[in-house]
Amino acid sequence: MDWRAFVERAGERYADGEARLPDEPDARQRQLTRMGNAAGAAGIASLMLGDRDAADEWFARAADRYRDSWADAPPESWGRPIGAIKARIFARDWDGAAADARWALGAGAGESASPIGRYAAALACLVLEDWPAARTHAEEARANEAFPAAVADALAFIAAEDVVAYTEAVEAVLESFETRDEFLEDLPVADTVMVLQALAERRGLAAALESEMLPTSA
Repeated sequence: MDWRAFVERAGERYADGEARLPDEPDARQRQLTRMGNAAGAAGIASLMLGDRDAADEWFARAADRYRDSWADAPPESWGRPIGAIKARIFARDWDGAAADARWALGAGAGESASPIGRYAAALACLVLEDWPAARTHAEEARANEAFPAAVADALAFIAAEDVVAYTEAVEAVLESFETRDEFLEDLPVADTVMVLQALAERRGLAAALESEMLPTSA
């Protein structure tokens, strides 16, 4: 993978979106989301290059654009706070992640009937170190067969501080990335594993993982 070229293309998509940002609310929120996606992809690709400074700048842009898009987004658009929280975590901005976690919970992620809403709530509670609530939300997400069971298990085991079970779960998540053919933003990186590992590391549970789909620092 030519990561430098990927960063350049993602940066061009972001700049194009910024130059053509519409005023109409629905079109604007969709464009802001696309900009957030492009910035997040550029950040992850920068990490794969080992360029931490550039990655952190892109992740900050991604989180800001996701948050900007929220006001006019359709109900249950939990991908926006999830994207923001993940971007802050990837940038090691734990204060920013905590602020976005409180935003997600204040917006009702913890009361959502959607497994994606409960995923947002579980991430938020892990950031805020509310372990019982994080486990509850992870189990609610897992109850929906459409949600990846291994991801929910990994979240729950971080909350439960179960290193053996977490390691098995996160290895299963990594395997799911390594055996798929399609990726969001055409980015062949196990970003879900990256966020799980960052959260697990704060809990003293991070697994020893090696993969071409992870940055060397993950």
